[in-house]
Amino acid sequence: MAATRKKLPPIIINAEDHKRLTALASSALERVPDVAEALLFELDRARVGAPDALPADSVQMGSTVAFEADNGFAKQVTLVYPGEADIEAGRISVLTPVGAALIGLSVGQSIDWQDRSGKVHRMTIRSVTAKESA
Repeated sequence: MAATRKKLPPIIINAEDHKRLTALASSALERVPDVAEALLFELDRARVGAPDALPADSVQMGSTVAFEADNGFAKQVTLVYPGEADIEAGRISVLTPVGAALIGLSVGQSIDWQDRSGKVHRMTIRSVTAKESA
């Protein structure tokens, strides 16, 4: 699989999210091993930065992301922690195959992700809106 996998785009995650997501993925290994391992893999390869030093167009927790997939599917979602997820409201958990693939990407980058049925899709980030500060 690794030989056929396209080169992964560089990603960046803020240090606070990185720490929280690592703990979340580690604790989810028994419940959802495939997604937890995918998220841990992304976290392991991510560059970690200070929240105020990240590019504005990088996907972080709470970001609203517009992406399109290779099958013509286009969607706008907000990346959230599992307890805040609500598909009807467009809030997608980072502990889903799409959510784990989105974290840390920037506008224009593409990545392959595997849905729960095992089918591989390629998505490209079209826009990122940072989380509103409270």
